[in-house]
Amino acid sequence: MQDQFAAAYLETVRTRVLDRQGGFAGQVAGGYRADATAWAAVALHAVGRGADLVKAARARLAAQQLADGRVCLSPQHPDTFWLTPLAILAWHQDPDYREAQARASRFLLNSTGRHWLRRPDAPFEHDSALRGWPWIAETHSWVEPTSLAVLALRITGWGEHERVKEAVRLLLDRQLPKGGWNYGNTKIFGQELFPFPESTGLVLNALRGMTPQPQVQKSLDYLKSRLQEVRTPLALGWGLMGLASWGEEPAGVQAWISECLERQKRYGPYDTASLSLLLVASRAPQGLESVFNN
Repeated sequence: MQDQFAAAYLETVRTRVLDRQGGFAGQVAGGYRADATAWAAVALHAVGRGADLVKAARARLAAQQLADGRVCLSPQHPDTFWLTPLAILAWHQDPDYREAQARASRFLLNSTGRHWLRRPDAPFEHDSALRGWPWIAETHSWVEPTSLAVLALRITGWGEHERVKEAVRLLLDRQLPKGGWNYGNTKIFGQELFPFPESTGLVLNALRGMTPQPQVQKSLDYLKSRLQEVRTPLALGWGLMGLASWGEEPAGVQAWISECLERQKRYGPYDTASLSLLLVASRAPQGLESVFNN
């Protein structure tokens, strides 16, 4: 199934590459998407196929990089720099983009969102003073962009930097009391919120090797239970890699991915980023980082 998926994926993404520009569209006949381009580069690297497409995707991302190192979702919106960690992953292990990757890493180390001391009467309960990374400049730090930044900085050798260590504390602080993570709130007006499998899987990838397993065991238990019934690409892809990163990959992974892909017959084709995430999950026996060790 893995080889069939990889072959079908390669055929699909070739229909979404933008001539002469080198980037990828999210869907057939769609416009350029920087996140689709980054994910396509990571996925194709993971399966060792489409070297020409990987080269084009990396070049397109580098052409979009701003002078301070950030890579934005759109050149018209330089404040949307959450994509920077994905570009770092897309460039990884390519000597032609070592400097671009280094500038992007320095940008992350020197950037943050808005943070403040939590007032006793605040309606939320997370520590709002801890620094992570936001989706958009000048906004609060949230779980998913922080997790992506931690992954990117760890893979480029910055895992012991204080910014990364503080981000790990932020992620642990945002873990729900019953296990799992959502976008980044734990309780509102005293009511515990619900976890999301995609957020939980992404955070577990970021925390791999950064904290003792007992600190995240409730989240692993939640994810193992939740994935029994989840068959959407975002939740399944991140969820599987989250479990795999802690040695908890369940049996039947390839069958679950196949079920997810079959749902395109009913709901239509998945976007490039979602397909790429699923493909990476099928080749990540120890989580996202392991695809770069092949």
